[in-house]
Formats: sequence, structure tokens, C-alpha cells
Amino acid sequence: QVRLVESGGGSVQAGGSLRLSCSASGVNFKIKDMSWYRQAPGKQRDLVALITSGGATNYSDAVNGRFIVSRDNVRRTLFLQMSDLKPEDTAVYYCYTRNWGNDYWGKGTLVTVSA
Repeated sequence: QVRLVESGGGSVQAGGSLRLSCSASGVNFKIKDMSWYRQAPGKQRDLVALITSGGATNYSDAVNGRFIVSRDNVRRTLFLQMSDLKPEDTAVYYCYTRNWGNDYWGKGTLVTVSA
């Protein structure tokens, strides 16, 4: 059973930083592409960052240059280092992967950025 558990969210002022983590179990983590998504109140869930099994990364235009996605295959953990946070970054952040044709999401962690 695939399980993704996010942590590290919280409240921060604009310009601050946070580091999110996503612990994965029940999946061969090192061969999986992993992603971070976010969903702001009243909006759709959007891709924030992706890291492939080989370590290649891709970012949304909104966060490119401010966020860094990384992974630790030994610890089976995905990270998102967020810097220069803006109020528009306020959202629930979700970890995502796909395994045997099925989508798996964590329950999310809330990030609130105040002006």
C-alpha cells in the first residue's frame, strides 16, 4: 500500500522560507518520478515541481527560481525548499506519485504566507 505523508508546513511572513518533506512507503521510491502540487482555496490543484527518478527537475513558472525540489532515495523522502515566499504561495501542498497506473496523493500540508 502506497503511503505519502507530508510535513513541514506552517505560517510564515512574506520573504521567508520553509522546507516541506514527503515520506514515502509502499513504493519503490528510487525509480519513481515524484511531484509537488498545491491547491489554494477555491482554486484547482496545480503542479509546483517535479523530480524524475534520475534527478531531473521541472518547475512551474510561478515558483521557478524560488523553490527547489530534491529527493533522498535512501530515506525515501521528497523535499521542497521554498524561499522568498509570497502571499500567493498560500495553499495546501501535496506530494504525488503514480504507481502501477494508479495516482497516489498525500493528505497535504498547509502553507500560509502573510504579507
